[in-house]
Amino acid sequence: MSPALLWFRHDLRLADNPALQALLEEGHTPLPVYIHDDPDSDWQTGAASAWWLHHSLIALQQSLQQHGSDLLVFQGDPLDILTRLLQQTGTDRLAWNRLYEPAHRARDARIRQALEKQGCHVSSHNAALLRGPRENLKKDGTPYRVFTPFWKKLHSTGPSREVIAASETLPAFDAGRFTESVSVDSLELLPTVKWDQAFYTHWTPGEDGAWKALQDFSDQNLLDYTAHRDRPALAGTSHLSAHLHFGEISPLQIWNSLSNQAATTTTRGLIPATESYLREIAWREFSYHLLYHFPSTPLQSMDTRFHAFPWKKHYKKDLQCWQRGQTGIPLVDAGMRELWATGYMHNRVRMIAASFLIKNLLIPWQEGARWFWDTLVDADLANNTMGWQWCAGCGADAAPYFRIFNPVLQGEKFDKAGLYIRRWLPELDRLDNRYIHKPWAADPAMLADAGIILGKDYPEPLVDLQDSRRQALGAWDQVRQLQRS
Repeated sequence: MSPALLWFRHDLRLADNPALQALLEEGHTPLPVYIHDDPDSDWQTGAASAWWLHHSLIALQQSLQQHGSDLLVFQGDPLDILTRLLQQTGTDRLAWNRLYEPAHRARDARIRQALEKQGCHVSSHNAALLRGPRENLKKDGTPYRVFTPFWKKLHSTGPSREVIAASETLPAFDAGRFTESVSVDSLELLPTVKWDQAFYTHWTPGEDGAWKALQDFSDQNLLDYTAHRDRPALAGTSHLSAHLHFGEISPLQIWNSLSNQAATTTTRGLIPATESYLREIAWREFSYHLLYHFPSTPLQSMDTRFHAFPWKKHYKKDLQCWQRGQTGIPLVDAGMRELWATGYMHNRVRMIAASFLIKNLLIPWQEGARWFWDTLVDADLANNTMGWQWCAGCGADAAPYFRIFNPVLQGEKFDKAGLYIRRWLPELDRLDNRYIHKPWAADPAMLADAGIILGKDYPEPLVDLQDSRRQALGAWDQVRQLQRS
């Protein structure tokens, strides 16, 4: 069997891997290669994502070895490294699965052009999406900007291919002859200051971990997904987002697994619950659709009216308080502390924390997007961009700017007993449920009984929620007046 290069990126799995399957079907011995490289100067790999990547690469290497193969690891310019490997192995064949971020697309196009000039046959494949960004367009060939029609078409057409099963064994090769290959440890992806200890109790990166997360969700939480997904104190969501981002599991595998389960179920309520969850998978697809067709959105508001928005100019202190979970608004602070401890924040709380930053503090949404990028294990440029632009009201199919989440009312609705607050803000543990979401409203005696001195044990609010809401609406009125003039 002749060798061929298989370039792994955000597709760190063996099952349902179209690039791997293509080489096997052609009769090649795949030489799995990972090259650590950050082509996007604006979005270098964040610290939490780097932690996940380290463990995911270890898991992939172990899996490849168990299947008779191995992973060659390099760091540097991909074109130089791939060129050397092609010369060293004597092969003229390279396969990869596509990336859709703008900088990655541009880099891959340059690499492909250069290698094809050298006589290399390069093939790329869709492993990350149910349908590629150019496969789910409107009738006139233009991209969707509204989710519902996008979802309806995707739901009616379905995925563009079938799931590919993993091979039981892979062709072996002599990894020892590739002396420039380095260890995963040498990439130095793990933090030098050990802030990541809680990550190990929350996450199991890798393909096996992804499948276990899907199975646990399917068995334990899917039936109640619609009812529990907005309650941060409950384990009501799938926690698959990081596994999806790193390609340890594909959306097609999730789609097929849950759809097949729903098709054969006799359990009442499972079909609508599955539909509700698959709709969230479609939101992920929509985010990639938007990033592909509107590549400037990670840094620029899609709604050009926001280019003139009167953001606060001196906000460094407020931003730091938000980042550290010290705003004095319990639901916001709980979310930010969960994020720091675990690399994750419940989705409902993400929206509330984002709304508070953008609208109550009048801090540009890009600041929040960058913080999430660095601290989320599931930091994904498409999802992160769409989420922040949605909350700011400046993206496609976004919530209008005047929709301002009230974190007190949201907390009282979705965390009535304050369980989520008490988990992440232990200093408020003894406070009565009536005031757990608004400690500033409790009288001094009640605060004293709970062992709380505002401003000492827990911060006083950075802003008054009602006053800051009015200021936000006033800022939006300025934008609208500019548009009319």
